[in-house]
Amino acid sequence: MARHALLAAAAMAALSLAACQKKDAEPAPADPGTSNAAVNAAQDATGAAVGTAAAVTGPVSTDAFVANAVISDMYEIQAGQIAQSKGQSQAVKDFGKQMVTDHTALSNAMKPLILAAGKTAPTGLDERRKGMIDNLNAAAPADFDKVYTSQQEAAHNEALTLMQGYADHGDDAGLKGGAAKALPKIKAHLQHVQGLASGAH
Repeated sequence: MARHALLAAAAMAALSLAACQKKDAEPAPADPGTSNAAVNAAQDATGAAVGTAAAVTGPVSTDAFVANAVISDMYEIQAGQIAQSKGQSQAVKDFGKQMVTDHTALSNAMKPLILAAGKTAPTGLDERRKGMIDNLNAAAPADFDKVYTSQQEAAHNEALTLMQGYADHGDDAGLKGGAAKALPKIKAHLQHVQGLASGAH
């Protein structure tokens, strides 16, 4: 069953990549309510499935943990900044502000641990998170809160899986401690956004 799900996720990822390339090659429709929004939502959903599958099934290597933890925080900060300006409800704006504050703090706490482990942190987003940021920027105002909360729910589920996996099975003691310390904050964020998402859908 798990293998079937992974194969399905891989197939969807290929379709998503094709959709991304097609999107880059064609001008965006004048009406933001056309199929572009549906394509973007499908890309976000597929990206979330691929990310969670990778976090669940991938080896708990320090290199992979560092890359994913750092990129996750960078995405959260950028997405939170967008939410503060594009959010339609005050609750979404406030959550975006909290994400900037909390994930900046989480990122700053991880930096010395990454250095102590002798690892190098990535300096930019990966293609999957870039696509998610692009979809936030492209979302019509009326759709923004739903797009943002859907992304946030998926992103925090993925972050929770990543942090829990490394806290339980990681091979660097400092980073294991950092992951364990981050878990309560990630769990609180996930509970918060689940409440927001139920109101935004």
